[in-house]
Amino acid sequence: MIGIILGTRPEIIKMSPVIRECERRGLDYFILHTGQHYTYEMDRLFFEELELPDPDYNLDVGSGSQAGQTAKIMTGVEDVLVKEAPDLVLVQGDTNTVMAGALAASKLHVRVGHIEAGLRSFNRWMPEEINRVLTDHISDYLFAPTENARENLLAEGIADRKICVTGNTVVDAVYQNLDISRRKVSILKDLDLEPREYFLVTAHRQENVDNRARLKGILKGLEGVQKEFALPVVFPVHPRTEKRIKELGIGVDGLNLTKPFGFLEFLQLESQAKVVLTDSGGVQEETCILGVPCATMRYDTERPETLEVGSNILVGADSGKILEGVRSAATRKRGWENPYGDGIAGKMIVMVCAAARSQ
Repeated sequence: MIGIILGTRPEIIKMSPVIRECERRGLDYFILHTGQHYTYEMDRLFFEELELPDPDYNLDVGSGSQAGQTAKIMTGVEDVLVKEAPDLVLVQGDTNTVMAGALAASKLHVRVGHIEAGLRSFNRWMPEEINRVLTDHISDYLFAPTENARENLLAEGIADRKICVTGNTVVDAVYQNLDISRRKVSILKDLDLEPREYFLVTAHRQENVDNRARLKGILKGLEGVQKEFALPVVFPVHPRTEKRIKELGIGVDGLNLTKPFGFLEFLQLESQAKVVLTDSGGVQEETCILGVPCATMRYDTERPETLEVGSNILVGADSGKILEGVRSAATRKRGWENPYGDGIAGKMIVMVCAAARSQ
């Protein structure tokens, strides 16, 4: 039996090809949703939109301190693993769910497969970096998305026999879920937007939204983009970001702030944007695959491949640098090579897991 542990919407997205492949093969598996960012009830529609089966377990741990949230996840995961006794568990990415789920499994001597292993920003101030490193070093199967990620793992002393370069499940997810979105939603029409005639923004990382100077710089930079290009700047505001904007009393003149969109709507908006501005690692990958220029409002990235192929540019949180970066990104040719594989990562991962169950 395979246990699939997830807790945030990006994890659901990137696990969706793995879940679909388990379904296609008729494998014995279960889904455990920790509810790290949202309750399962809030995510139920998300599973329905992506045409995925409901999770078998819902921990609903909610938000909390790093230690408090991690402890709740470990306790809940341990109870489920003791009951189900899977042969191995799969985790994806770099959240507290990933690290806590992997650690709980490892202590029960359940084998762990880490999807998206080997990513490194080399910035230990980011809690995600700690989660990545710890999860990699206690995993039995490391599914690296690229050769760069594999080299990072080897440099840290992880045995080559544990590593499998699969490509990134985000490629599978983008292709599969974009097909679903075309059947189900028409967000550009709903918002009266024209393809490549608007900018799309996401911002949620702690180092950006909890720092007044950085958040103010980002918002000022976005205002500058709107004024210079005279195009809509569509900014679906993460609840954490909305709370900080209100607390800090920062103006948002000229920006089209909206409630968060569903993933299918957001994917459509991404695919047709002139430029996407973000601090999300997953969005850096998605835009690269979709052929849309990206300006990343950070000073480092664990997705260096996007910089290498020219789909992405780091602009930080300074308003002038953001505007300068968007000018550059808006004029880039869109013919770069996708560095994340050919959309069969989910099949490769499940094939390895199916073989591992018999060992």
